[in-house]
Amino acid sequence: MRSPIAVIGLGIMGSQLAARIMGAGHVVRGFDIDPARMASFAALGGQAAVSPADAAAGCEVVVLSLLTSDISRDVCLGPNGISTTGTRPLLVLDSTTGDPEAAIEMASELASFGIEFADMTISGNAAVAERGELVVMLGGSEAAYERAGDVMAAIGRSSHHVGPVGSGARTKLIVNHVLAVNRTALAEGLVAAEMSGLDPAATLEVLRDSAARSGAMELWGDRMVAADHERPNARLRQSHKDARLMVEHAQAVGAPTPALDIARAILAEGEATGLANKDNSSVIEVLRRRAGIGRIATTETETE
Repeated sequence: MRSPIAVIGLGIMGSQLAARIMGAGHVVRGFDIDPARMASFAALGGQAAVSPADAAAGCEVVVLSLLTSDISRDVCLGPNGISTTGTRPLLVLDSTTGDPEAAIEMASELASFGIEFADMTISGNAAVAERGELVVMLGGSEAAYERAGDVMAAIGRSSHHVGPVGSGARTKLIVNHVLAVNRTALAEGLVAAEMSGLDPAATLEVLRDSAARSGAMELWGDRMVAADHERPNARLRQSHKDARLMVEHAQAVGAPTPALDIARAILAEGEATGLANKDNSSVIEVLRRRAGIGRIATTETETE
């Protein structure tokens, strides 16, 4: 009988990961600090735990889906963290979009407890995760890549072993770097279409059939056209956080970021004016407002 798999962080993405892993026939133990998320997880058939250590108990693999590297570190190494459980062997797969150097440090510290760590990052939003079509990028040992096979097969359409620990986080930042620029370009083009009297929906279909086609059009095109930014697959404020990490990563290696700097500024403006908790397709509303055709009133920064 296979051991259960733990999922820690049951938000927009983590809940979908847990559901996919359960759907593949695995028992899943889960933990989140939000009682409502825990209740939803239990209603789907998951085993609710009372702490990260409790979630990891009896598992050979733990998946993290958290907001920041600092939270991942606390979940792994803090009080009642994963490192305090006695279960071995244990592999931690961190899907958090975070700092590559923090991933390397966590791997080293967890190794002192006999726990292996890999940064198993993913490309795709919650809707893509629900379909099991994520692209998985794992940084870690060959053994970790093999041990993560069941999880990667459950959540993704493809997986890539991109190098040692830290490489998964770096690859995710590069993917998101390009995607943030593409999303901004799509929003800008659709606003230009609206302002010129073209039908935005028809223009989107032409774009999808043209050399300008990008994955951004599949993820956000229809939502941008319809101004449908509720029920987020990924929140704008999280994309803004990710953009900061992307810029810091590029600066650290000496790479210029002129296009990303523009995308980041638009995300910052959106977060500051009421779009923080809406889907990140709402970047188009920043540009619509600038053009005088905004569909969502400007407000102060939202909170959870």
